[in-house]
Amino acid sequence: MMKISVIVPTYKPGEYLWDCLLSLKDQTLPKDEFEVLLVLNGCGEPYASQIGSFISDSLEGLNVRFIKIAEGGVSNARNVAIEAAEGEYMTFIDDDDYVSPTYLQELLETASDDTVAISNTHAFKDGEPDVFLPYRISDEFKRNSGKSCSTILSAKKYFSGPCMKLFPRSMIGTRRFDVRFRNGEDSIFMFLISDRIENVAFTSEDAVYYRRIREGSAVTSRRSLWQRIQNAMRMSWQYVRIYASAPAKYNFLFFVTRILGSVKGIFA
Repeated sequence: MMKISVIVPTYKPGEYLWDCLLSLKDQTLPKDEFEVLLVLNGCGEPYASQIGSFISDSLEGLNVRFIKIAEGGVSNARNVAIEAAEGEYMTFIDDDDYVSPTYLQELLETASDDTVAISNTHAFKDGEPDVFLPYRISDEFKRNSGKSCSTILSAKKYFSGPCMKLFPRSMIGTRRFDVRFRNGEDSIFMFLISDRIENVAFTSEDAVYYRRIREGSAVTSRRSLWQRIQNAMRMSWQYVRIYASAPAKYNFLFFVTRILGSVKGIFA
């Protein structure tokens, strides 16, 4: 069985996508042990042809499954890929980010059936890949690195999104990203599956997820105050619904941090 399914959603990608794909080609993990599910969502040409040509010309030996769907939205794209995935484990990479050569190998060596593996991470400004920016998730890695095992609370900043981690397939199961949300859907998904996360474990500092900070990206785009308030209310209500569905299984303190994070997002 395939060891890892790498899920990469993309929409009207720029050349940064090539950096992402080439970093996967350079992995130390044998290429027959992982697949790349690249999902082009909500757009067609010229992107489909460009991607197809790049796969043929530059990614020889890499197991890439190129999926094209008409419906847009990163959550839908990830859900489509989850349904198609064949790996025992799953990991998510945004199309404008890339990873170090030992990334997949170290994640696989660190993960287990009840443990999420977490990598090191560095953030950089687009166009300046060698200049790392202050990044709170990098600080969290430094605090936890070297520990034999940690809890989801000790690494809570990592659990605002699915990247930088490796999940056992059973941990995701039939659960999917909520396509009704355009902001905060990553955090909601992470809370949804958190009842199945018993432990988290960290790779060495050599396994790095490089986060590209781009002007105009979904991360940096500014929303109005009213939009932020509405989104915080919707997210909080969704957290309450998930927690109330199985309060004995979900970590109450982690639930509280998710609510507080939603409120904090109003002022971000």
